[in-house]
Amino acid sequence: MSEPVTLITLEEIRKAARQVSPQLHRTPLWHSRTFSERAGAQVYLKCENLQKTGSFKPRGALYRIANLSPRERARGVMAASAGNHAQGLAFAARSGDIPVTVVMPETAPQAKLDATREMGARVIQKGTLFDDALAEALLLQRTTGMTFVHPCTDPDMVAGAGTLGLEIVEDLPQVDAVVVPVGGGALLAGIAAAVRGVRPQAQVWGVEPRTAPAMERSLAAGELVTLESADSIADGMAGLAVFQYTLDHARALCAGVRLVSEEAMLRAIHLLLERAKLLTEAAGAAPLAAILDGLPGIGPDSRVVAVLSGGNQDLNLLAGWLRDGV
Repeated sequence: MSEPVTLITLEEIRKAARQVSPQLHRTPLWHSRTFSERAGAQVYLKCENLQKTGSFKPRGALYRIANLSPRERARGVMAASAGNHAQGLAFAARSGDIPVTVVMPETAPQAKLDATREMGARVIQKGTLFDDALAEALLLQRTTGMTFVHPCTDPDMVAGAGTLGLEIVEDLPQVDAVVVPVGGGALLAGIAAAVRGVRPQAQVWGVEPRTAPAMERSLAAGELVTLESADSIADGMAGLAVFQYTLDHARALCAGVRLVSEEAMLRAIHLLLERAKLLTEAAGAAPLAAILDGLPGIGPDSRVVAVLSGGNQDLNLLAGWLRDGV
């Protein structure tokens, strides 16, 4: 087992919030009577699908870009992404005319590819999973000299993601549980550090697809576990592994990870559209799916927040899923 890394601090998250909040939407936290009745708890929706670029990713990207040196700004930044990190980084870099190159899987939704290019980023496609795109991006970075912005192991990205957690505890000080989708784990790490830093008694749960349980298996094993395969309608959550940095945060701060089926995520997307008039991608709907499935220790008076992390759903894919199932 490797040595634990230094966890992100509440002070750093608050610093990030002061930097990025003026450039972002303060996304709403809505109570849902319908979902509360179904879940047997008081369910709130943190609507980060309404954030600029359609996901939480600009929070960390804006903070990382703000901390670049003049030389790094001139050389530009590079990233690997299943889609939302690419958009967030392109958005953050655009105001400073900073060159951006992102490597995305060949399976990335067309809507995410188009949006990333429209914001001025150069897009390269490689492989079928985020892990493939990451390997290619790291290889290219060595030859370009661009600054690599890792979506999960860069402390600025995690601190920026944590600003979402600060908003939750500011708007709902007595929150009892927060449920967060897990891809590489940065959002879970940042939110857990913020929420537990302000309200230590609150639980923070991760949620993963049953078909891609990299964080759940790593927590169970006490070390990083690489899956043999990963496939999900939640493209941002279909990675073969998480990272030591995010695993250490989850191990120290989180109550655990809940697993949900593809069908449960699709039902949650449908319910959010039908009952809340909110469009989310599968990763964004996964926390609601986990809450409706039941959380340990949660009762009728428990205040539970589902983090709707993104809404960049390819509508053609969604139409097919709703028509034919998954």
